[in-house]
Amino acid sequence: MAYDADSVLDLHQYTSIVDLIEKACDKYADNVAYACLGKSTTFREIEQGSRDFASYLQHSTSLQPGDRVAIQLPNITQFVIAAYGVIRAGMVLVNTNPMYTERELIHQFNDSGAKALVVLSDLLPTLTNVIDKTTVELVISTHAMDLIQPQPQPETPFNKVAFTSVLTEGAKHPYQAIKPNHDDLIALQYTGGTTGLSKGAMLNHGNLLANSGQVKSRIASTMTEGHDVFVAPLPIYHIYAFMVNLVLYFESGSCSVLIPNPRDIAGLINTMKAYPFTGFAGLNTLFVGLCHQPEFKALDFSKMKITISGGTALTSAAANLWQQTTQCMISEGYGLSETSPVVSLNAPGHQRLGTIGKPVLGTEVHVLDMDDNEVAIGQAGELAVRGPQVMQGYWNKPQETANVMTKDGFFKTGDIGIASEDGYHTIVDRKKDMIIVSGFNVYPNEVEDVLSTNELVLECAVVGVEDERSGEAVKAVIVLKQPPADIEAVKQAINDYCRSQLTAYKVPRIIEFTEQLPKSAVGKILRRELRK
Repeated sequence: MAYDADSVLDLHQYTSIVDLIEKACDKYADNVAYACLGKSTTFREIEQGSRDFASYLQHSTSLQPGDRVAIQLPNITQFVIAAYGVIRAGMVLVNTNPMYTERELIHQFNDSGAKALVVLSDLLPTLTNVIDKTTVELVISTHAMDLIQPQPQPETPFNKVAFTSVLTEGAKHPYQAIKPNHDDLIALQYTGGTTGLSKGAMLNHGNLLANSGQVKSRIASTMTEGHDVFVAPLPIYHIYAFMVNLVLYFESGSCSVLIPNPRDIAGLINTMKAYPFTGFAGLNTLFVGLCHQPEFKALDFSKMKITISGGTALTSAAANLWQQTTQCMISEGYGLSETSPVVSLNAPGHQRLGTIGKPVLGTEVHVLDMDDNEVAIGQAGELAVRGPQVMQGYWNKPQETANVMTKDGFFKTGDIGIASEDGYHTIVDRKKDMIIVSGFNVYPNEVEDVLSTNELVLECAVVGVEDERSGEAVKAVIVLKQPPADIEAVKQAINDYCRSQLTAYKVPRIIEFTEQLPKSAVGKILRRELRK
């Protein structure tokens, strides 16, 4: 059945995410919930696996409800089983980036007070110098192929237990049902830490339930209960994919196709060949990378109903290329870890390219000046959000929480945006990324959008660098589509193009070429690396 947008907020029928998981598993028991590495797992099997995992935590460890459990896995089915198991045991999920360094792991584990860790066996060597410097008491390791054929675990100087053994042991004990409510903490979602040490956004069951209902109300016309197949290349430890694939589409009885390594473009395309996919979530760099592959262009896009973009700004060049290739227009959205994550989203069929759409149901967005006063429509200011999806605050950081909240309860995002008369918002840039040239504000997103429409440019990033004359200068770092025969001629051609499209102070004074831009595991371009 297709969803009626007026009735989708019946998610209030769920008392918690535990309730949502268990009802979905009962309703769609024989449907495939997740597909990964060629193996399909039904809702019934997800329920059984997560119940056994929860039972192990309850009976075979000293962990108690409310304790934090970190999961450091890529997009594999074990992530889902462990995450649901942690939640069903009444514990708090700490999503952890598999790419983290020792320093970052020690900070996150200690900051969260995580007592247990579920980790990919490939990452065990990194933990050798980490575990004894943290609060982690229990390590559960798994190989990516364990659910297909259990694999041997490498030797470590610390004690660990195999994921498959956890499921076997948990099955011997009765699961003690947990009944959390909307106010109970479900996750510490750590921010990227781009401006310093990362902070844990406290999200409760109500935050995630509300945001799932909000997103469903916006995209209901593209969802068909029990029949959708959604490709999940973005890491599900990130709140964007977590919401889409572990909450929203799971609740609707859909199949999520988990992609363990989206950097393997050929592997991603081959996986997509095997499924009648109806939806896809990505971001700018992934869209561009795929559309330049002949094998991707040859895929069958006839069933695709929705493409969602978030996490970083979508350029018009990438959006147009994707639509030409797939015949599916991207619905760009906007959100943060602190907002569970979706704040606004373009409704399918009503997309306005270059905007993040309108705020989702029950969400207020104000555009504020430096004194937290609203600016006039059409003027740039900091976006501030109030709604049921906004976090409870930063874990153990009351001052940091106070710094981002207004007196009337709006969360200040740190993003600069503009509101239109009819309610659409446009992101101008990150507050911290804004470049000031001789007193004039330059927003990197605008310059990047212009550069990306040049026929020579594959990818680009724009940053500000110190300049004695103007305070800051605009620097562009560019990946070209083809190796240049004459670098200076190409540089001049790009400079001329920018001058035809931008006011003089916005034109990059420095142009550099590179073979690859630095990116986070989510695919965001790391501008801070380019300022060095």
